[in-house]
Amino acid sequence: MSAVVVIGAGVVGACCALALLEDGHRVTMIEPDLPGGPQAASYGNGAWLSTASVVPMSLPGLWKNVPRYLLDPDGPLVIRPWALPRLAPWLLRFVAAGHRIERVEATARALHALLDHAPSHHAALSQAAGVADLVVQAGLTYTYPSRAAFEAEALAWRLRRDQGVRWCELDRDELQAHTPGLSRSYEFGIEVSAGGHCRDPGAYVAALVALAQARGARRVSAKADGLIIESGRLRAIRTTSGEVEAEIAIISAGIDSGVLARAAGSRIPLESERGYHVVLPAPGLSMRTPLMPSDGKMAVTMTRAGLRISGQVELASRSADANWRRADVLLRHAQRMFPGLPVPSSSENTARWLGHRPSTPDGLPVLGPADGCAQVFCAFGHGHVGLASAPASAGLIADLIAGRPSRIDPAPYRAGRFSEGSLPPMRPSN
Repeated sequence: MSAVVVIGAGVVGACCALALLEDGHRVTMIEPDLPGGPQAASYGNGAWLSTASVVPMSLPGLWKNVPRYLLDPDGPLVIRPWALPRLAPWLLRFVAAGHRIERVEATARALHALLDHAPSHHAALSQAAGVADLVVQAGLTYTYPSRAAFEAEALAWRLRRDQGVRWCELDRDELQAHTPGLSRSYEFGIEVSAGGHCRDPGAYVAALVALAQARGARRVSAKADGLIIESGRLRAIRTTSGEVEAEIAIISAGIDSGVLARAAGSRIPLESERGYHVVLPAPGLSMRTPLMPSDGKMAVTMTRAGLRISGQVELASRSADANWRRADVLLRHAQRMFPGLPVPSSSENTARWLGHRPSTPDGLPVLGPADGCAQVFCAFGHGHVGLASAPASAGLIADLIAGRPSRIDPAPYRAGRFSEGSLPPMRPSN
């Protein structure tokens, strides 16, 4: 078997390491920070394990909303105007990805292949890692002010239904029984019983990395800053603490992945969808499942640390200062959702977080060999579905490395798809 280096110890990297160890490979993980820490998107996500997250962000008619995204400082998607010139190529690809319904349907099918059975996959992993209490398979619920608001999202729910997602409807009284204390302004709900959530994503990722190490993986505490490829073949990974020999490498370094992929011949249009969360005390609040309100598009999840409200998409640059107004938007929405819940100010008894979702414009991750070196594999760009889709993504990577048939068709996720066709050229992210 091969000496495989996994660059990155987020949830995707951890799952890749575990899948490759099962195949008998010698695995080294390169990660400069403590696994499960706040530096990673794995730490601060919405904690959802959703089989229903098959709807891409880019849908037909999206381009009409771009002016609003530029002007509305409190909307669920914000584009900082000064960043627009640099973001324009990515945004053009993003809009093009949702221009035709046939393409949107194909994206939904590809996402379904990665998300199907996600809660049960994570339940098995958490059991193996000794943290079974962190994964809950109780369902997920979407709330609406009216049935009409639900029907306005008919395309999204049609895409879900086409991929086998099933749900039950809840009226206002049933929503009140589901979550006592929820504002009665929510009169309609959809409960997806197949969904699940994680009670502490950071601790869960740390446990998966610890499991990989217990099974024989080695972890190098360093930052990977290059690939050493000689005569078209990978020889080693260059890190801040020296070279790490490798026969095969997997790039799973979050928002840093694009630079490493370029060294292996793949130019991936990767941007940070900057996401925020707040966590606040919620004494006495009872929730049968996590919630997503249609008027806020954020995940509202009870975690070990408290009530986590996470969401928002901010397109700027990776290095831009945090705009904590985005966290304040989340806090205000929590106040409206739960009128009886004392919501403190943004600086009192709350934890705030900003992280970088590594996102491609077509809403699909990059999974498979890099264009310029067959020994380098990409496993990044999961956007909003990294936590849920990590086990299936890792399984596909392991199948590709082993050269065996996979239950998942790798074609939709290939690295070379961005150099095909006539979409606008990509500019490097900063």
